[in-house]
Amino acid sequence: MAAREIRIAPEIENVALPKSERVPDPAVIVIFGASGDLTKRKLLPALFHLGQQGLLPSNLAIVGVARRNLDFCANIKESIIQFAGGQKEAEALDAFAQKLTYHTMDFDDDDGYTQLKNILEKIDEECGTAGNRLFYLAVAPEYFAGIVRQLGGHGLARSEKGYARIIIEKPFGRDLVSAKQLNDHVNQVFNEDQIFRIDHYLGKETVQNILVFRFANGIFESVWNRNYIDNIQITAAETLGVEGRGSFYEKAGALRDVVQNHIMELLSLVAMEPPISLEADAVRSEKLKVWRAIKPIAIENTVRGQYALGNLDGHQLLGYREEDRVNPDSATETFAALNLEIENWRWAGVPIYLRAGKRLAKRVTEIAIQFKQPPMLFFDRIHMNQDSEIQPNLLIMRIQPNEGISLRFGAKVPGPFTNVCPVVMDFQYATAFGASSASGYERLLLDALMGDQTLFAHRDGVEASWALYTPVLEAWAQTRPRDFPNYPSGSWGPKAADSLIGRDGRKWNNP
Repeated sequence: MAAREIRIAPEIENVALPKSERVPDPAVIVIFGASGDLTKRKLLPALFHLGQQGLLPSNLAIVGVARRNLDFCANIKESIIQFAGGQKEAEALDAFAQKLTYHTMDFDDDDGYTQLKNILEKIDEECGTAGNRLFYLAVAPEYFAGIVRQLGGHGLARSEKGYARIIIEKPFGRDLVSAKQLNDHVNQVFNEDQIFRIDHYLGKETVQNILVFRFANGIFESVWNRNYIDNIQITAAETLGVEGRGSFYEKAGALRDVVQNHIMELLSLVAMEPPISLEADAVRSEKLKVWRAIKPIAIENTVRGQYALGNLDGHQLLGYREEDRVNPDSATETFAALNLEIENWRWAGVPIYLRAGKRLAKRVTEIAIQFKQPPMLFFDRIHMNQDSEIQPNLLIMRIQPNEGISLRFGAKVPGPFTNVCPVVMDFQYATAFGASSASGYERLLLDALMGDQTLFAHRDGVEASWALYTPVLEAWAQTRPRDFPNYPSGSWGPKAADSLIGRDGRKWNNP
């Protein structure tokens, strides 16, 4: 009998979740780039949801700042209805709209910042926001340094009565040099404890659960090392292409867009030592140790790819070079795969395989932990069906979609012969705790208002990651790929990625 997987869905009763008592102090949230998609699709819906859950102070104000004129209240109401399911909450929407103010200005306009300062002071007086300001830079990276400089020059980076904090969206630079320059610009105006470098992946419940899973369960913590784990794979696969963002993606590519930030954050949580506490400094310190322990990446341990014409679910798909606002001779990678090794006591000798790409066969972000095989002498001495297959134990942490954790192990098939079949025990968050509409931005916005930096990047971590990947980017830039495009849309990437892991006698875990 051929090996097959039998899914075991555990019956888990819905758990009553305790109500959070985390309510931040009164504050004004100032969003630069208020007319953009990030504000409409993520930030304002997230703040609306937090308010509906009673997690925001009643005297919270939101100031949107953008360069174009906009009916902000009407626009945001439409966005919340579209992206946050607020159709049946007219009264709540009206109350939320009362918290909104819109300020039109160019980001380099001195008078605009003077007017903004006056607006904030007026809000402090009328709404009792106590001088607390949280600035959110939901703008293109080229505006970061200028906005920060203007905030400092107009006295908005400090508050006499309360706090001043700033949230900066990724990307934090394009390479090590630009990352250091950006950090220097920001640190000239804001202290490090005021800066919140946001990566929305860290707001996902499944990502936060990695530490709980590892350190709250002795059955796994005891085998979480080189003695029991054969290899680690982290995959971030998308079925979508660049979706009209060709001009942005031409400057980014898969390595900058996903691997250097999202995947490295996942790797640090999987590989870090237990911190002395869950305080921000303790967690960040252990993550930094992981990144600094990674060996320099040899170029032969990297693969880059670009998608071509292909077919997915019966739909014909364009190649990357045929996408809108993409150079028809582009050398930008839409796929990247790497083989890393962490040189420390826990992980020495354990290969770590990373891959990220667009237009792949399935949308999935997951961490696959493959355990070493035990000695098979016992099974060699008994009669087994020739089709029987003993596969390694495999632990899968699904970050998205279908968030959950699964464990594969071997079981005897009922009958007179010793036939082994892989079975999977599967835990799903939606089954256990009910479906959640929360986005990672809800948790991260709340943490920033509370002053908790645990789930935000520190400059040391940003620069450590860029130090690892900048040599790879430079090597790729010096040698133009001759085989682009080299994988069809709807596949699992270029064949060279299979060869990368195959030369070690292993293969990718393709869901």
